[in-house]
Amino acid sequence: MSAAPLPVLEKAERRTSRRQPVHVPLDVVALQSGFPETLPGRCTDVSEAGVGAIIAGELVPDQQIALELQLPNLGVPVRSRALVRYQERLHCGFQFVGLPVEQREMIRYWLRHFAAQPTQVSEKGKGPKADGVAASAVAEGRVERIRVRLRRFYALAALMVLLTGLVWWQWERSWNELEAQASSAAEAGSLRVSSEIMEKRIVYKESPVYPEKARLAGKQGIVVLDAMIGADGTVRRVRPISGPDLLAQSAADAVQSWKFEPYLADGKPVEVETTIAVEFRLH
Repeated sequence: MSAAPLPVLEKAERRTSRRQPVHVPLDVVALQSGFPETLPGRCTDVSEAGVGAIIAGELVPDQQIALELQLPNLGVPVRSRALVRYQERLHCGFQFVGLPVEQREMIRYWLRHFAAQPTQVSEKGKGPKADGVAASAVAEGRVERIRVRLRRFYALAALMVLLTGLVWWQWERSWNELEAQASSAAEAGSLRVSSEIMEKRIVYKESPVYPEKARLAGKQGIVVLDAMIGADGTVRRVRPISGPDLLAQSAADAVQSWKFEPYLADGKPVEVETTIAVEFRLH
């Protein structure tokens, strides 16, 4: 009675492609619950047909993934779709799917010129020692990635602190300049205040007399005056800036009698300059 042949795992099938041991980082992108997830790992061997790797994550046979690795002495990374042929503990086997011709030739070139003598990795090599080396390699790769992410985080945090400090410094400087200008103007005896603000502070206003000469000449329009308002709210000085000459003097005479609520700077009444517009209409 002959014994029935034992089932052979797919990972134990005879490989016809030359495999070369190599230890480089490997990124695997797989769909996990419908979302792409990048699993860091370490490539242990490479051939024209696929790669062996140690992956920090769970995969299932025949699962489609995308992988990327950088072979030593080659400037272009290997990028390809692949199928998961097996996974035992952290060890995985990937078979290239649709590997472009130029990528395959690049792997062949690397195997011929840069790789050492081919070494066949069998199941016997996967003992406790190999598992320890694999776990150590994965841990080393994950620690290095964490270090890189921490360095990036600290650099970003330092940049944010620097930018925040710069914005605060510019704001503080601008505020100090404004305060200095206000103080200087107050010390000089006058501030420039908009006409809209001073118009709300008028407590007495006298309408101008329409000059007869201007009425007969059909002159009308707006006279713009530059006025100096004293700390007590009285008009100290009026100077026409624009408008019909026949109307300017009448507008200045009227504004000279206006009265304003004193303008305050730092809680104290100060002299201010402003612009006042007086309109003349015939009808």
